[in-house]
Amino acid sequence: MSKIDHHLFSAHEHAFEREPCPQCGAELVIRQGKHGPFLGCSAYPACDYIRSLTPSGRDIEKVLEGSACPECGQPLAIKKGRYGLFVGCTHYPACQHIESLQESDDTQILCPECGKGHLVSRTSRYGKQFYSCDGYPHCKYVINDKPVPMPCPQCGWGIMVEKKVRGTLRWVCPQKKCGHQSERV
Repeated sequence: MSKIDHHLFSAHEHAFEREPCPQCGAELVIRQGKHGPFLGCSAYPACDYIRSLTPSGRDIEKVLEGSACPECGQPLAIKKGRYGLFVGCTHYPACQHIESLQESDDTQILCPECGKGHLVSRTSRYGKQFYSCDGYPHCKYVINDKPVPMPCPQCGWGIMVEKKVRGTLRWVCPQKKCGHQSERV
């Protein structure tokens, strides 16, 4: 290799230079896609073999000693995923058991729509917190504001929500037709 090659390409790229394709035996080359770089067969389109250069996304941060997976018995580990840290089985992908690392912020408020489930705190893929019925997919009740276990005095709906209105916290009825507001006590 000449000096120019070392300046243009990193050592990481040179590591894959002469690796053969497992499907057809042709040379694998680094290609750029919309989701980042990947290894692809040089005989494309005759051979469509590709392999990701990035890690799988479930990196193990720390193996939890003395904890066993309830499904397969293997040790559990703290892993890093798309939405942050979580606890998962070290035997992934054979065992797909996962647990939330955070304490559950479950409210003991009964769902006003179905009357069977409870409202639980969830986080959207954009990081915004919302509350929904734990009976999903049978009950699809969702609210964006924190529920308060107090029925609306005007319409009788099972809950009120805590909302900031004009700089002060108020209890507001989540029903659009009602719109009742009261001072937070």
